[in-house]
Amino acid sequence: MDITALHPATAHSDSFLFSFEVYPPKKTAPIEVVYKAIAELSELKPDYISVTYGAGGGAATAAATVEICSLIKNTYQTETVAHLPGINLTRDQVTSLLLRLRAHNITNILALRGDRRPGDEPTCQEGDFNYASELVTYIKSLDPDTDFTISAACYPEVHCEATSAQADLAHLKEKVGAGTSLLISQLFFDNEAFYRFLDLAAKADVTVPIQAGIMPLINPRQSAHIIKLCNPVIPKDLQVLIDKYQDCDDSFRKAGIEYATNQISDLIAQKVNGIHLYTMNNSSTAKAITDEIYPILGR
Repeated sequence: MDITALHPATAHSDSFLFSFEVYPPKKTAPIEVVYKAIAELSELKPDYISVTYGAGGGAATAAATVEICSLIKNTYQTETVAHLPGINLTRDQVTSLLLRLRAHNITNILALRGDRRPGDEPTCQEGDFNYASELVTYIKSLDPDTDFTISAACYPEVHCEATSAQADLAHLKEKVGAGTSLLISQLFFDNEAFYRFLDLAAKADVTVPIQAGIMPLINPRQSAHIIKLCNPVIPKDLQVLIDKYQDCDDSFRKAGIEYATNQISDLIAQKVNGIHLYTMNNSSTAKAITDEIYPILGR
């Protein structure tokens, strides 16, 4: 199913997109370690679960993504979205992956440029997918009547490599123009930044639905890593919580879940298009949040 058909902006429906993201386990862990989380997340009845491709790419990563997506779709009967990071893939690899995904009845793709890591050598051939828009264009070119639905990322606080907010919006319009049907935002902790981004996107005639990406901070070490990696704006009230509970994991987790829940409640009140919850494969955190949020949504 085309996940955008679930959305009120693209169908005559009162539905609201609420989705999860999971990732394949690290190379040193068996893939089965994520199965329990997927089973528990599926019980929460999200509109879909997306599966990341993992850092560095490689055949094993591709196989894990396809296997997990197939489990979600065909065993748990939940829609799934497969991440494809263009920077790690050649055209032939993308073509092969799409054939494998379609064979498993998976037709929703999140097309990404992918992250560059300091010191990394290019992992794809010259000219292969330097931008997400190129990957979207390529997928659409394979079959003019392709049944793949393509989502893409957006950055409420501006992509770290963009020269300006205006340049970032211009790239976003290119992705949408190439055939993107849904946008999922990078994580953020400042709702006001997201609302400003929505206003700018609307003024730039970006008309596809935009889901808000939310990541609960559930322990001090994760918090420090995420803040260093993504450099999001940290509102004063969140910084107070981070500082207050640095030495108590249980209290930190409770405070992080409460902060994320309040974020989502405010976003829903402002009638955003949907929520994409970065679960970090933690089903108990997702359940704690959906227990509070689903009644607001009438689920």
